[in-house]
Amino acid sequence: MPLQPLLSASAIAANFAEIKPPLRPQEALIEANRCLFCFDAPCIMACPTGIDVPAFIKKIAFGNPVGAAKTILTANILGDSCARVCPTKVLCEGACVLEDRDEKPIQIGRLQRFATDYVNERGLNVLPPPPAQKSGKRIAVIGSGPAGLGCAATLAQLGHSVTIFEKQAQPGGLNTYGIAYYKMTPAVSLAEVELVKSLGVAIRCGVTVGLDVSIAQLEKDYDAIFVGVGLGAGTRLRIPGEDLPEVRDALEFIAELRTQALDTLPVGRRVAVIGCGNTAIDAVSQAKRLGAARSFIIYRRGEGDMSAYHFEYDLAKNDGAEFIFHAAPVEIIATDGHVSGIKLVRTRVVNGKAEVIAGTEWTESCDLVLKAVGQEKQGEFLQKLFPHLTVDARGVVTHDKLTGQTNLPHVFAGGDCGNGGREVVNAVGEGKKAAHGIHAFLTQETATPPVQPSRLGSKTGPTGSGLLAPVRAHELEAALSK
Repeated sequence: MPLQPLLSASAIAANFAEIKPPLRPQEALIEANRCLFCFDAPCIMACPTGIDVPAFIKKIAFGNPVGAAKTILTANILGDSCARVCPTKVLCEGACVLEDRDEKPIQIGRLQRFATDYVNERGLNVLPPPPAQKSGKRIAVIGSGPAGLGCAATLAQLGHSVTIFEKQAQPGGLNTYGIAYYKMTPAVSLAEVELVKSLGVAIRCGVTVGLDVSIAQLEKDYDAIFVGVGLGAGTRLRIPGEDLPEVRDALEFIAELRTQALDTLPVGRRVAVIGCGNTAIDAVSQAKRLGAARSFIIYRRGEGDMSAYHFEYDLAKNDGAEFIFHAAPVEIIATDGHVSGIKLVRTRVVNGKAEVIAGTEWTESCDLVLKAVGQEKQGEFLQKLFPHLTVDARGVVTHDKLTGQTNLPHVFAGGDCGNGGREVVNAVGEGKKAAHGIHAFLTQETATPPVQPSRLGSKTGPTGSGLLAPVRAHELEAALSK
């Protein structure tokens, strides 16, 4: 039977509340003062955008959240969303030296959010204005996801004129459409888009390059092109029943959660999710939070082989999601034209490959199937736009890892279309690198990345003691209440 909404608006609101609430001022102060302010900080090296983590944390400890936000956003224009969605436990926090001392690492992501929230809530723009004197060079950016926004913002700060072309109705890419609602709302992504636009970047939404505007026209009107189109449509299962109405792509399901009222969304009472990456985890958790009585993942390999981060796995289990390992779908079963079950077969891994075990088929009851088995690469699509563009065997754009430049000198690439699919912060970092590569290509100069605000303190020790004394909790509370 057709799917229906299952929970009330109040129940939905409670289920989709943020899983990592913001730190209160006193909590932020205490956490900031736990930091050792390492001079050769491994947390900086672990950040793909190179945020000076000890510097911004020290500014919080000294009662200067505005300065902290400036340090963050100068390095990462999407520092607000990254504070919420970055896998900090395996990046900056995973590199924290306190781990080596068997202590809890600094909550870098939550401190980063504390600083960026502070300036956002007060409408403060901490970024230096772009150069008044423009270079006269124009760059087209295809795609307004994290890579495109990171590239465009950096180019604008280097004095160039940038126009982003986005096929969707709203900009922001997966930050707007593809992140679990309880991790980050679309409003955070769209606010960051406005920050990029404040640098003078123009964004044209609802424009499909190759259809509404040709590559020939872009090459005529612009001096260079950055390609940040992400990944394509979800990979098909190629099994009977896949075209039934209740078989959905997981990313489309998540996008609906971010573009419609949550209490109006239909969901299955028994939801099967195929795949075990981070998107699958988001889908299975959100189905459960929408009211599914049973929400389970099907994965052809074992628990140790899943690509989802372990903390995401724990989150899904805490939400009541189930996992069926060493199983693969062979058919989606219908009753009266609607999904009623999914036929599975047991698998085993032989020489690194998952093989089915004959005679082990069984059926699980379900009324919604979400596919999260990966997305198609964009190589074929991009070669239609740029016939001479080089892509590798995976369908990923071949480009210089330091500059983003492809085999076509005026075309640069970054983000998922160039790395095959990584994190938001990786895309921003690659967009920044490509911006400096474009700058060097257009000006024949070596671009120097924006200088981080200098750290307080000295090199004399891990405490980073300087001329100023850390503020007390009540002083920071008073400062933040102004």
